[in-house]
Amino acid sequence: MLSKEQIAEIKSLKEICEQEEGYELKLNFDMLENRNGENKEDFFHNEDGKLVGFLGSYYFGRKVEFCGMVHPQYRRKGIFTALLAEGLEEARRRGATSILLNAPATSQSAKAFLEKIPCSYTFSEHQMKWQKANIIEDTAIKLRPYDYVHDKEVEIQLDVRGFGMVEEDVRAYVETIRELDDDHRMIIEVDGKIAGKIRVSEMNGEAWIYGFVVFPEFRGQGIGRRALSKVVKQEEQKGLPIFLEVEAKNARALKLYESCGFRSYHSQDYYEIK
Repeated sequence: MLSKEQIAEIKSLKEICEQEEGYELKLNFDMLENRNGENKEDFFHNEDGKLVGFLGSYYFGRKVEFCGMVHPQYRRKGIFTALLAEGLEEARRRGATSILLNAPATSQSAKAFLEKIPCSYTFSEHQMKWQKANIIEDTAIKLRPYDYVHDKEVEIQLDVRGFGMVEEDVRAYVETIRELDDDHRMIIEVDGKIAGKIRVSEMNGEAWIYGFVVFPEFRGQGIGRRALSKVVKQEEQKGLPIFLEVEAKNARALKLYESCGFRSYHSQDYYEIK
C-alpha cells in the first residue's frame, strides 16, 4: 500500500514531467491509491532526497501495463531502464503473458527510449472529455448499484463477450477492482433485463468512466447512448468534468462517445514488450 507521502511525490513528479513536454501521463491514480500491498507493483528511484523516477504496473489478470517517468534533469542516466528491468522481472515472476508499456503519443523522450528496447507498437488510445451537449432523458434505461454477490458472474460475462477478454484474466481483474474506494459501479437494465455495465471513478475533482459495455444482443438499439447520457447527466449535476478512454481503432465506440458530446484531447500509444 502506498503512503499519502508517496502518492504526493508521484503527483508532483508527474506535474514536472508533463510541464516539460506538454503531454499527459496515464498513471491510473484510482489504482495507485488502492494498492493492497500483496505484490510489488510500484518502483521508485530517489536522488538528492527526492523522487526522480517512478514506474507503476497495472495488472489485468495475466496482462500487465507499465507507465512511468523520470525527472527531466535526471534523464539519460539509465534510471528508467533500471526501473523497467525491475518491473519486467516481477511481471515474469508473476507469469504475465502480455506486457505493455504505454506512453503519451506526443512524448519525444518516450519515443527515443522505445527505439532502444525490443518492443512493437500495438494500438493507441484516446482520452476524451465531455463538452456541453444536449442530454437524452430516458426513463426506460435504469442504472442500479452493482452487487458483488449477485452481479459478479454477469460482470465477467460482459467483459468476456463485450471486450473479448480471457475469462481467467477477467476473474482476476474483477477481484482487483473490487476494493476501489472511489468507484461507482452500476448495472444497466432495460425492461428488467441486464443489458450492460458501467463504472465511474470520482477522484481529484474529476469523473472518469471505465468498463462501459453492453451485451452484443442489446447493441444497435440506442441503449448504450442512452445509458451513457444518463451517467453523464448524473456527473454533470455534481459539477464534475467527465472523461473516458477509448481505443483509437474502435470506430463504433468513438462514434457513440462523440454523439454524446465527448471530444478527444490526448492520446496514449501502447507498445508490447517482447
